[in-house]
Amino acid sequence: MAIYDISLPVDERLAGWPGDAPYRFTWTCRLSGGASVNLGEVGMSIHTGTHADAPFHYCDSGPTIDAVELDAYVGPAVVADVRGIERISAGGLETAIRGARPERILLKTGAWTDHSRFPDAIPTITDEAIDWLAARGARLLGLDLPSVDALDNKELPNHHALGRHGIAILESLDLSAVEPGMYELVALPLRLVGADGSPVRAILRTLART
Repeated sequence: MAIYDISLPVDERLAGWPGDAPYRFTWTCRLSGGASVNLGEVGMSIHTGTHADAPFHYCDSGPTIDAVELDAYVGPAVVADVRGIERISAGGLETAIRGARPERILLKTGAWTDHSRFPDAIPTITDEAIDWLAARGARLLGLDLPSVDALDNKELPNHHALGRHGIAILESLDLSAVEPGMYELVALPLRLVGADGSPVRAILRTLART
């Protein structure tokens, strides 16, 4: 089975949300300096690069990332090609998914290609499309964008709508090298107690032929 790494590389060149803590990596000690090991230290926003949003991120009564159910982040997933669509509707999703009914849907918008620069605007999904996904048993929505909501929308209606339906959120995926179709997703968040989200190392595996 082929494995696709769909996580963004994280370093100082990766654009983060304006105002968030920037990514920082420093050495605590080095072999070259006489230490017994190389030992590094990382500082960054929870929402740096490819990450999972916990419901607590947008709702004080929602579970933190250490309390979410992990099975939403592992299992069959469809990569849906929605490139060129600014408002992703139920009809657009139905066309892109081509009759599949997976519990995990990953939207390939192709709208954020320069990851050293935070985008000015991004495509968004409609309320109707979220209801359509929920009616078909979706448990996770992922996308190659830094948010499921418009970047200037502080009310986060899509976050809240997905949360009401119990649909987990993965943001800032890298789907550029992945063809549309069915895969197995593995994108486990870290067990960060009390946190509003977590970085993930997201991969897709091609499904075994039977």
